[in-house]
Amino acid sequence: MHEMIFQIPTGVTITKEGDLMTVKGAKGTLARIMHHPAIDIVAENGSVRITTESPRRRVYALVGTYNALLHVMAKGVAEGYEYHMKVVYNHFPIQVKVAGERVEIANFLGEKQARYAKIVEGVKVKVQGDEVILTGIDREKIGNTAANIEQACKVRNRDPRVFQDGIYITNRGN
Repeated sequence: MHEMIFQIPTGVTITKEGDLMTVKGAKGTLARIMHHPAIDIVAENGSVRITTESPRRRVYALVGTYNALLHVMAKGVAEGYEYHMKVVYNHFPIQVKVAGERVEIANFLGEKQARYAKIVEGVKVKVQGDEVILTGIDREKIGNTAANIEQACKVRNRDPRVFQDGIYITNRGN
């Protein structure tokens, strides 16, 4: 038998309804389906117990994954997450601004057309000079938004060793 026990931090409540794990805290609520036929999840007495009887290594790994997901969700609803991204350019100054549900990147490598990156729902984007700050409670959504911004600034048809312009993640945390 393999088991992990996750101690629920103060100010956070975790409930289980079927396969849906709901985490509530001061900053909001997150929910995620955690289902595997060989894994039992029990939320009681200020802790969550994740157990399995399976001898398979993949199932052991999934027990650890579920534990890590609960930890990330609890930290997100209690404190929130914040990613910092830096705008880097050499010749042409990149102009970044938030336009509705996407980030507009203008004058990238001197291009006339602006490039756009989708902001995933639940993430707030703030531009301060040459820094872009992403905040929210769901770390996965913040990471996806940061990846969208980095991918929108991908250098095409040029030598990437010379043209290193773009918007890059410099700090993850809260």
